Amino acid sequence: MNRVETLVAQMAGPVVAAQGCSLWAVEYAKEGGGWVLRVLLDREGGVNTDHCEAISRALDPLLDEADPIPGAYTLEVSSAGLERPLKRPEDFARSLGREVLVRLYVAKDGAREFIGPLTGHDGQTLTLEGHPPFPVKEVALARLYVRW
Repeated sequence: MNRVETLVAQMAGPVVAAQGCSLWAVEYAKEGGGWVLRVLLDREGGVNTDHCEAISRALDPLLDEADPIPGAYTLEVSSAGLERPLKRPEDFARSLGREVLVRLYVAKDGAREFIGPLTGHDGQTLTLEGHPPFPVKEVALARLYVRW
């Protein structure tokens, strides 16, 4: 996480917890012609628009007062989504046993995408049930997978 994301995560944590949610991630990125500050939530049973609205209304004045971001930005508060990306060690830890899609930079055994329950992640390798371990440096994307 960069400095802005770290500061906002520290500020948002208590606000998010007060609504019965957990903070999945904070993203600060340039999109289109401006900057977007995205606060992604998780909650057992799902995140709804009431959660997002309450957190946005509580967080907005805190951000205005602390002013951790120079210049203008758009604040977005939303669910992390069903097929959320897994990036940090804690994302993988929370997702053990769940179905995950892993996309590799370079095909292995003729395939670039693998799907299966996540059985392990030690920072160096990522393991799905029924597949050999994947070195993390070879993984282009890892995300939760939902069978539609």
